Amino acid sequence: MNGQVANNYLRTRVMTATPEQLQMMLYDGAIRFCEQARVALQEKNWEQSYNAISRVQRILTEMSCSLKHDVAPDLCSKLAALYNFAYRKLIEANIEHTVSSLDEALNVLRYQRDTWAMLLNQLGQHKAAAVAKNLDVPAPSERMEASISLQG
Repeated sequence: MNGQVANNYLRTRVMTATPEQLQMMLYDGAIRFCEQARVALQEKNWEQSYNAISRVQRILTEMSCSLKHDVAPDLCSKLAALYNFAYRKLIEANIEHTVSSLDEALNVLRYQRDTWAMLLNQLGQHKAAAVAKNLDVPAPSERMEASISLQG
């Protein structure tokens, strides 16, 4: 897939995503760039590690700025603290070139991503149950059962 097609696909995916899906995409991107930075640190490629870590930091800043403290102040303050911790670990990894600091940030991001995935799964189940309750499905009748053949 050439670069332009990939960019168009990504743009379309972002523009049509729900806010929940966008959050998941941010976690996925942050984890991907963290893993790239990890490889670069191990290879002592400081420029590449700096660029990847900077991308993760921008994602963390975006996620932190998008918190709605007026809606859920306790939850938002806890998430802000986690994002701040990960951000500081990334600074440490960038300055000291330590994989262990990067791994601490990566662990936080992976844990948050897994938590978000579970939340989306539960949300999907609740939405599906709500829709199913509102469906007007007729009760089975003798006529319906007679028309269903189990003998292919």
